[in-house]
Amino acid sequence: MKRPVIIRILLFLAAVAMVLILMPRRSQKLYDYETNRPWGHSLLTAPFDIPVYRDSISSREMRDSLEATFLPIFNREDGAAQPLFKALSKMTGITPEQRSELRSTLMQLYRDGIVTPEAFDELNNYNKIEVRFVDGNQLVRASARSFKTPRQAYAVIDSMFTAPELRKSIADIHLPSLLTPNVMLDTAATNQLFRERIQPVNAAIDVIQKGERIIDRGDRVTPQLYEILNTYEQMMKSRDFTSNRGDFFIILGQILFTILIFCALFSYLYLFRIKIWDDVKGMTAIITLLVAIYVLAAIVSPRLSGGIWLVPFAILPVVIVVLYDARTALYCHILEVLLCATFVSSTFEFIFLQTIAGMVSIFTLRELTKRSQLLRTAVAVFLVYVIGFVAVELMHTATLSSNVGRIIGYFAINSVLISFAYILIFVVEKLFGLTSLVTLVELCDINNPLLRELSEECPGTFQHSMSVSNLAGDAARKINANPLIVRAGALYHDIGKITNPAFFTENQHGVNPHDALPPEQSARIIISHVTEGKKLAEKDKLPSVLHDMILQHHGRGLVKYFYTMAQREHPDSKIDPEPFTYPGPNPQTREASLLMMADGVEAASRSLPEHTIESITELVNKIIDGQVDAGLHRESPISFRDIQTIKESFINRLRTIYHVRVAYPKQ
Repeated sequence: MKRPVIIRILLFLAAVAMVLILMPRRSQKLYDYETNRPWGHSLLTAPFDIPVYRDSISSREMRDSLEATFLPIFNREDGAAQPLFKALSKMTGITPEQRSELRSTLMQLYRDGIVTPEAFDELNNYNKIEVRFVDGNQLVRASARSFKTPRQAYAVIDSMFTAPELRKSIADIHLPSLLTPNVMLDTAATNQLFRERIQPVNAAIDVIQKGERIIDRGDRVTPQLYEILNTYEQMMKSRDFTSNRGDFFIILGQILFTILIFCALFSYLYLFRIKIWDDVKGMTAIITLLVAIYVLAAIVSPRLSGGIWLVPFAILPVVIVVLYDARTALYCHILEVLLCATFVSSTFEFIFLQTIAGMVSIFTLRELTKRSQLLRTAVAVFLVYVIGFVAVELMHTATLSSNVGRIIGYFAINSVLISFAYILIFVVEKLFGLTSLVTLVELCDINNPLLRELSEECPGTFQHSMSVSNLAGDAARKINANPLIVRAGALYHDIGKITNPAFFTENQHGVNPHDALPPEQSARIIISHVTEGKKLAEKDKLPSVLHDMILQHHGRGLVKYFYTMAQREHPDSKIDPEPFTYPGPNPQTREASLLMMADGVEAASRSLPEHTIESITELVNKIIDGQVDAGLHRESPISFRDIQTIKESFINRLRTIYHVRVAYPKQ
């Protein structure tokens, strides 16, 4: 098996495995639904009797009401004050009256109740002014206003008894440490009583009988229905309706779903984008981007409510449209959205919004030539998100939910992340060796060091390259080829002439060094500008697409002038054409074919004695038809219709360039 085939298989298996590992398991939830959203499934009837409980809002209100009026249970510990009164009887240095008054005050504090700081704080936090005490077999209510903590009780003693000898005696027995709580919270009894009181809140209020309708498609999932559906799913699970066998089929379905998605992607590339299919690096880049966004969605979605809206899905079509084309970008985006729809319950809303956002990002970014275009795209995507979300909300619920502000905030963050696609494009180019439209725009800048050197060393060649760029770029648009590739290829196709500028006609000034050389050596020098150009391109790390344009702009054509000269010098011998043939290969793309035609036509047009419509038309037809007859475009996907359109474009363009000027009268 060939190595590229193995790589594609491994790429396919790795992508499927990564998605399956992160794909959410649905064994805990049989249906996707949300409160106040339409039920998106078919009619659901009860397979058994289902108890109906209060919805979460009503239950919460009843629970809050019970908690607000519920009184905790406390116990009195009569022996808690004995160590204190025992120490009080041993106090010295005070009068009997002082001892009696202190004892009376302490007894009153214990009758009022001394509680722990924690119990005191809890009573205050819940505004409990009453509590319950166990009196025999009954619970009696008592005021909690007089409760004090040990610190507060000591503060009362300290403020009432100010005599020095009494303070000294109080300090001697360490009164603060002897003030222990005598009113204690009975946690077990309190919890038991609360469970008894809350039981009616949690009890069933109705029953849906077996065979009775629960909900049908399009019905709104009210809070009460939401609670019923939760109960239904819990009972299904408890009755083993979602057994291990069910889990197996769920996983099997996910495997088939994921395989179908990636089969659709691979089939599209093989059938409609064979260039990407043949480029393993390009395929790897697309799969990596697609899986990376899926991983991001898998990380964010379960950890943040509505977090799926933070994921910049539209950044995928932005990157792909810049690297490849709009159709591939849209196709990959739709597959990505379908994959990530498994993370959301409102699948219609998600697929609708993300599909529209992806389309808008492609429409606003057909050719990325300025960084400001990304900002425009980000703003357009944000507006589409907001309008689409509001539209779906109004269509489904006839109102805007309370979380609309938060979701719009997510959309804003999402759009900001999309504006950073410029950085992502650069990273992808460097990692996978791809060439984006941005890079081509930068390479077309004539201030590029290599082009500046060409203009200084070979001014005639530079002007020729500029003319070819304009001629070919105009025709590229008319046949729907890539004008940026054609323009960049035209600017760099002759950079190899920098090594020997004087040997090319456009750079000569009356002296032709070929006059002193045999035809074979002259042809070798002329042909070398292709190989030398390839070396310069590699040295300056130009994209591989420009390497191809340099090698293919003459294809396997002949250096006809010197081949003819050799035939004239040796009329009795058969001249081997190989030394006079460019190394090639012949053009492999429409853009390379277009560059070959423009190069030949532009160079030949300079030798016309007069530039009439007839002479220009005849020249264009002669050059291009000669290339076609020689089989130079046989390996290119260019069509006869494209060739006819190119001819017409060249003729019109050359007529404009070489138009006849009005002769000014002499004074």
